[in-house]
Amino acid sequence: MLELRPNCECCDKDLPPEATDALICTFECTFCAECVDRVLGGVCPNCGGNFSARPIRPAAMLNKYPASTRRVLKAEGCGPARNAA
Repeated sequence: MLELRPNCECCDKDLPPEATDALICTFECTFCAECVDRVLGGVCPNCGGNFSARPIRPAAMLNKYPASTRRVLKAEGCGPARNAA
């Protein structure tokens, strides 16, 4: 089950469950499309992987499986992956 994180880890933009500009990597790191394109160059700074559009969970399923409320933000700042795990 995807965590559906509520924000961009780079700029802290809100990314509600219905956001069409939310992108995730294979570890569910979550970023907005603008940061992925303009800051990260399409590469996850955490794992070095690529991004895919985050699926939108149907509203009826959000009641049963709510999105996460835990915000994740890169304390050291956000930039292209250099030393990804």
